[in-house]
Amino acid sequence: MPTTRPDTINELIPILPRGVGIIPVYLQFRQGTADEFREGFGEYERQIGILADHDCDIIHPLGAPPFMVQGLEKETALVGAWQQTYRTPIFTSGQNHVRALRALNVKAILGVTYFLGDINDIYSKYFEDAGFVVTGMQGLPGVDFAKVQEVPSSQIYDFIKASFEKAPAEAIYILGSGWHTLDIVERLEQDLGVPVIHPQTARVWEIQKRLGIAEPREGYGSLMTKLPSIQEFSIR
Repeated sequence: MPTTRPDTINELIPILPRGVGIIPVYLQFRQGTADEFREGFGEYERQIGILADHDCDIIHPLGAPPFMVQGLEKETALVGAWQQTYRTPIFTSGQNHVRALRALNVKAILGVTYFLGDINDIYSKYFEDAGFVVTGMQGLPGVDFAKVQEVPSSQIYDFIKASFEKAPAEAIYILGSGWHTLDIVERLEQDLGVPVIHPQTARVWEIQKRLGIAEPREGYGSLMTKLPSIQEFSIR
């Protein structure tokens, strides 16, 4: 976990299939800047080593931004090296989101984030390097990184809908587990007519696939109801 926000894990556990256990370990990102993500990135491997010592079946480093700041090519090389070193399947949030989009045959996305400024261009490039057209990567204005969990989901819904009207795409991509948006996934899909890739539902989908589980869940969007097959990808 990139931050110590407890709500992320509290939201995740109820939508995981029964019997899937989690050992969470935490990093201490606080500012949400590209420089902080670069400078603190090395802590990920230490925590991965701890989880490998506990014989986890899968290790999932959360936090799309720290890996996207490294770039898709470097991320791919790092994960490959970690899997060899720790002999455990590993996937990042960014890789998970790309696989989820590919599983739904999406080629063009509109991204929404709780970041502002040039860092959103870094996120766009990550998905462009993965082969997607990015119609926009819009940051919700006026939100402090430390308080994103306090933003009402109704406000986020309005922001996403307005962004989609300006830059329509084949899917909506929500970046960031820090804000509470699970309750608007189904509504967005119904109202806008496109799938929504949400960080929580995407990770539950891939965890199920990697563990050989197939338990669809209603009310969380098409990825959770359809449980499509994983499609691997290469760097463009």
